Amino acid sequence: MVSAGMNHNEWMRLALTEARGALDTGDVPIGAVVVGPDGAVLGYGRNRREELGDPTAHAEVVAIRAAAARLRELAATRGDEGAEQGKTAAGSGGIQPVGGASGAGAPLADKPVAGTPAAGPLAGDGWRLSDCTLIVTLEPCAMCAGAVVLSRIPRVVFGAWDEKAGAAGSVFDVLRERRLNHWVEVYPGVREDECAVLLRDFFAGHRNGS
Repeated sequence: MVSAGMNHNEWMRLALTEARGALDTGDVPIGAVVVGPDGAVLGYGRNRREELGDPTAHAEVVAIRAAAARLRELAATRGDEGAEQGKTAAGSGGIQPVGGASGAGAPLADKPVAGTPAAGPLAGDGWRLSDCTLIVTLEPCAMCAGAVVLSRIPRVVFGAWDEKAGAAGSVFDVLRERRLNHWVEVYPGVREDECAVLLRDFFAGHRNGS
């Protein structure tokens, strides 16, 4: 299992790549990834509000939805492989090794995602992303922090602080609100300068009319 202090920089690199992809659609460059307990990526997300005309399509929400969908695929694949393994054992008189992840579904956006686990618990049970980590280039807003709480993600890693709308300590602290039924560990400031520069350059370009 990956500890909370491992791979933050590498995961943030993936989130930054997602953030840059948002520039192609005129969206604010914010990116996110959700990783499982083994460090494998379960979901990618970038800000798609302008692209989709969806006010809720923030990077965190997109990544959380993708991760939940991936976990459902993995659970279904495990069930299919278990059934196939039982058929093979019944026909041959012995348990045969299960093959690769051929039934796991197409990768998300042709990016590397978690494969099919051969054994052990998954990182969640459908909508609960317990044991997962969300990495995002900007401090989550109130909506996204609420989505983290509702999805039961236990850890959030973010890059730049959002002093106008942040909900992980800047303006609000939804993630560590003791009156809620789920509390989140927060790891701020990972590759903060890179994340902040990307946003500053975007807004400077808009002010200059480019």
